[in-house]
Amino acid sequence: MNRKLELIWQGKDDPIKPEPRILIERPEMSNTKHDPATQNMLIHGDNLMALQTLYYEGFAGKVKCVYIDPPYNTGAAFEHYDDNFEHSTWLNLMRPRLELLRKLLSDDGVICCEIDDSEGAYLKVIVILDEIFGRVNYLTTFYIQVRYSNKTLAEDSDYQKIIEQCHIYAKSRQLAKLNRPKAEYDISKFKWKIIENEPGEIVTLGKKRVEIFKPGQYQIEKIEPCLEGLKETWATGSLSRLRASAGEFFELYLSQRKDLDGLGCLYKVEGIGEDGLGFRYISGPKKSTANKGKFYSGIPTTRLEELKNGTSYKYLPVSNFYDFAGSFGNCRLEGSVDFKAGKKPEVLLEMLLKYFSNTGDLVLDSFLGSGTTAAVAHKMNRRYIGIEIGEHAYTHCKTRLDKVISGEDQGGITKSVGWNGGGGYKFYELGPTLINTDEYGQFYINSFYDEEKLARAIALHEGFTYAPDESLFWKQSKGSEKSYLYVTTRFVNKAFIDSIQSTMKDDEYLIIACKAHERGLKTSQITVKKIPQAVLGRCDFGQDDYNLNVAEDSTIEISDINGDDEK
Repeated sequence: MNRKLELIWQGKDDPIKPEPRILIERPEMSNTKHDPATQNMLIHGDNLMALQTLYYEGFAGKVKCVYIDPPYNTGAAFEHYDDNFEHSTWLNLMRPRLELLRKLLSDDGVICCEIDDSEGAYLKVIVILDEIFGRVNYLTTFYIQVRYSNKTLAEDSDYQKIIEQCHIYAKSRQLAKLNRPKAEYDISKFKWKIIENEPGEIVTLGKKRVEIFKPGQYQIEKIEPCLEGLKETWATGSLSRLRASAGEFFELYLSQRKDLDGLGCLYKVEGIGEDGLGFRYISGPKKSTANKGKFYSGIPTTRLEELKNGTSYKYLPVSNFYDFAGSFGNCRLEGSVDFKAGKKPEVLLEMLLKYFSNTGDLVLDSFLGSGTTAAVAHKMNRRYIGIEIGEHAYTHCKTRLDKVISGEDQGGITKSVGWNGGGGYKFYELGPTLINTDEYGQFYINSFYDEEKLARAIALHEGFTYAPDESLFWKQSKGSEKSYLYVTTRFVNKAFIDSIQSTMKDDEYLIIACKAHERGLKTSQITVKKIPQAVLGRCDFGQDDYNLNVAEDSTIEISDINGDDEK
């Protein structure tokens, strides 16, 4: 029986259908002087509707790294954020946004969620990230020191928060690639040489290719450090218990093989070893102890060439703790914008983008705040999309990015990454709702939508890409294969349909969306829809934000859906 443990809270299953709004560029707010073709986007508006729009606009599967720093629900009201949501409201705020963020991530993409312990456990364990991304795709949690205990003493607080968490999930753990740090390899440790006198027996153990050399088929010599040497490490019980990759393999597959292979065997195992050298020679158990042997790190031919050229390195594991307390204390005015209580230092974002993205990748932050993520992505030559609902989209984010582009911003990571200015971004507003309701409850199309904007909006709702054809007017928006959408405010009759039909190929299909038309208009290739009726019920028209109302009862329950509930 499949059993699923999940948290239940008021409003979790209430449907939320955000309206995809068209993006309206404001050229006077954009900064494209140095890069007219820039793909960087700064979006002002509710992030749930903006994410829905990006999904319909073709950004699904395009984002390599998402970083979000959502309201922490601490019970405090900040200058730029209402950070005092009821618990169930906070969960309802986060869930649909994370569902959309997952859809926008590329198959090898990673999401980094900064939070403190007010909601950190609920964000990760079961409720949202484990449930939406899958527990198998959880990579790690970075624990980040954000302040020093001796500098933030508060007599009215019983407990002091000096650590925040950053939960990191992949869309697919198998496809996500971590940019591990590297260190130059020290060849002075290579003091051994194994000579293979004749080929050994090839077996598969734990899905690894293992070559077993019997005594006499090999010899081990101690030599001066040289390129053909091997590094020796003892395989003790403590190393096995540490679950190092070679130690674990030794414990699971080799420690008891003396009865099968005999004593004195040497095992050449490919694809193990935390140093990344390629393979390990592991000597078999000795008579005195069944749980002891030697590891010899082997160097493949390609790595020998790297050593000769002085470029050999080993990969280092990534730590899960970072002391950024000093950086948090000094970042208040980074980017020449003041942002009290919640601003993140550029070095933190630099670290995350180094680990989980590369030059040219697309980075997304849907809680942009003071613009740190966009500023760091810009300086690191990543493409980016930043979304912010507050007025500081203008006063902070835009101002900060303008100074990054002009080269005025000399703070943060500017000098360490060698940033000298350049690049650009385009500034967008979310369009207003498409459909309004009059005093009699009748639906009508918002007067903001002229024919071109209406065509773009309906294309979003129908899942088409607005891209007018230069020769055939009815090829206004393109769908999958050879399907098209044409939106018009004119009255559509049979003569109009016939005129279009005469220009269509046999394998082409068209939807016409119009305000009024003759009855019974339809052919094998053309379907006619009336607007706004065609899109009613698909989403929540008329709602301008999703900062949900506080629920009266925010009781949280842990529920086994095949069993009884527990309070």
